[in-house]
Amino acid sequence: MQSIFLTLTLLGLLGLIGALVLYVTAKKFHVDEDPRIEAIADMLPGANCGGCGYKGCRDFAGACVAKGSLDGIFCPVSGADGMAKIAAILGVEAVETTRNIAVLKCNGTCAARPVVFEYDGIRSCRIMDSVAVGTRGCSFGCLGCGDCVAVCKFGALSIDTADGLPKVDTEKCTACGSCVAECPRNLIELRPAGPRDRRVWVACSSRDKGAVARKVCANACIGCGKCAKTCPFGAITIADNLAYIDPEVCKTCGKCINACPTGAIHASFTSLCTESTAQK
Repeated sequence: MQSIFLTLTLLGLLGLIGALVLYVTAKKFHVDEDPRIEAIADMLPGANCGGCGYKGCRDFAGACVAKGSLDGIFCPVSGADGMAKIAAILGVEAVETTRNIAVLKCNGTCAARPVVFEYDGIRSCRIMDSVAVGTRGCSFGCLGCGDCVAVCKFGALSIDTADGLPKVDTEKCTACGSCVAECPRNLIELRPAGPRDRRVWVACSSRDKGAVARKVCANACIGCGKCAKTCPFGAITIADNLAYIDPEVCKTCGKCINACPTGAIHASFTSLCTESTAQK
């Protein structure tokens, strides 16, 4: 009985000594944190999505305070309004930023791309891409397993059961970039939301020659160049059998949409403006 009491006493003393050592160490090496970090962190969404380029929201808050300005720093989830509040905390002017939206550079629907291969494995785009061309024969197209949907923390992506492709909810999309990084075929691009929420892009990523691309997908870009010839603003270039629309030059006049023979060019709007309207 005496030995048990002695053991408990020694353990208690060791615990007390350890606590004192930790207390003294904490006091000696304590660094006062700028209260603005906490204030900014409390304003952030806490998603830790990494869309800002930092490890998490608190790391982002620390970077804002350490830099002392918001040049080159932006939280896509908070948006312009949130960044304006952060600027107020720092006592600096808010930096104007352009809102981006994720778009899918593939239009290989179930109807346009028939199933030609069977895949009996884990439902993952990354795994499927590493072991097979996919079930629909296009080595550039969407694999439809939904890896992008799984990583989106804002519920902005879903797989359309009718065409087998991811759909972007523009109201929920924060342009955090998680889906962009996750897609093994680089089929998702962040593009400026555009004036009056008008965007035009090429919904295809195939670099095969026209005949080959059309063989596996009826909606593929064939690199014919008709869109580039039609564009009055020089916003479209053709490289590696694929058209690309520069969002900084495009005026969303919609002429390229009508010119495309395969329907590979998509837009966020249905009605087409005239050239004169687009130039205003």
